Amino acid sequence: MRSGPLPIYGGSFTADPHATYRQLRAQGPIVPVEISPGVYGYLAVSYRAAVYLLRNTPTRFAKDPAHWEALRRGQVPADSPARAMMQPRDNALWKDGPEHARLRRAITTSLARVNTHALAATVAQIAHQLISAFSTAGRADLVAQYSDPLPMLTVIDMFGCSQELGGRIVGALTRLFDAGADAAQANAEVEAACLELTGLKRRHPGRDVMTHLIAAGLTDAEMIQTILLVIGAAAPPTSNHIGNALRRILTDPRLAGTVHDGVRPVADALDEVLWDNPPVPNYSPLYALGHQTFDGVFLQSGYPILVSFAAANGDPDLVVATPGGRTGNRGHLAFSAGVHACPAPDLARIIAETAIECLLDRIPTIELAVAEHDLRNRPGTFLAGLTSLPVRF
Repeated sequence: MRSGPLPIYGGSFTADPHATYRQLRAQGPIVPVEISPGVYGYLAVSYRAAVYLLRNTPTRFAKDPAHWEALRRGQVPADSPARAMMQPRDNALWKDGPEHARLRRAITTSLARVNTHALAATVAQIAHQLISAFSTAGRADLVAQYSDPLPMLTVIDMFGCSQELGGRIVGALTRLFDAGADAAQANAEVEAACLELTGLKRRHPGRDVMTHLIAAGLTDAEMIQTILLVIGAAAPPTSNHIGNALRRILTDPRLAGTVHDGVRPVADALDEVLWDNPPVPNYSPLYALGHQTFDGVFLQSGYPILVSFAAANGDPDLVVATPGGRTGNRGHLAFSAGVHACPAPDLARIIAETAIECLLDRIPTIELAVAEHDLRNRPGTFLAGLTSLPVRF
C-alpha cells in the first residue's frame, strides 16, 4: 500500500466528494484510500476499472470478506463503520459461486412476484398520505417528511411488516450507511429486529416478500442477513435518490420547468441523478484472488477494493455517444453490474418515480426555501443524500 492514502470519509469528503475523486483519479484508475479511520483499501475511480472489477467477479476477484487480511488478524476495530458495512454476512452479497447463486435466486424469485401495478398504487397511496400531512402548512422538509418515510413505508408493506418493526430496521440501517460512531450498536439493533421479523413471519405467513424468502428454505441466520440486504438496498438508497432528484428538479433550470410541466418525464431527472449523484456512491467490496493488475496498477491481495460508482459515473474519459447525452441513458453503474448487480432496479425506479410524480402533481408551486449552498449532505462513505430539503409552496 502507498503511504498517506486520501480518506473517503470526514467533513471535507462529505462536503465535496467529487473533489476527492478528482484527486484520486489523477493518481490512477484504482488507488489506495483510507476507508474509515485506520481501515485501508483501494478505490476504483474510473469507469473502465469499475466495470472490469464487477465483470471479473468471482473469477479474478472475490466478494467473501474472509479474504480481508486485516479483519482476519483482528486489526479492524469492532466499532469501525467500515467493519459494520463490510463484515461477513450470510447473504448473497458476500458469497461467491454456488452459495451466492442459491441466495440470490431466493431474492430474485421473491421480488419477481411483486405486482408492479400494485406496488405503484401502494406508493401513490403512501405518497398522498404523507403530502396531506403537510400540504396546508405552506412549507415542509421533504427529507424528513417525504423522501425518508416513503420508501420505508413501501418496503414495510412489501414485507408484510408492522410500521414499528419496519421503522426500527430502516432506522438502524440508515445509521449503518451513514457510517457513524454507533455502527456496531446499529448493526446489533438491525440484526435483532430482522430476527424478530423472521420469527413473526414464520408463525404468520402471508402473501409478501418475507414469506416467499422463507419458502425458499433460508435459515434464520440467512433470513436475518437477507432482510438486511434487501431492505438496505431498497429503503435508504431510494430515500436519498428521491431527495437528490427533488433537489435537482428544484434547482436545475434545465429540469425545473420541463419536469413540472411534463415536457420531460420524471424518469429523465432520476437517471441524471443516478449518473451524477448515485445514492450509494462507494461500495461493493472485492478482494483480489492472487496477483492481479489493472492498467499497470498492482492490486495487493488481502485488501478490500471498493467500487466508486459516483467516481466511475463522473469519469471524464467516459464518452456517452447518444443524441441526448445522458438523458435516458442507463449505462451508469448506480445499480452496480455483473453477477452482484441490483436484482430489482425496476422496483426502485417505480418507487422513486411515483413518489416524485405524486408530489409534483399535488403541489406544482413547490420551491426551495433556502439557498442551495445552505443544503448539507449526510455524512458517510457509503450513502449520498441530504440532511434536509426545506421547501415552501
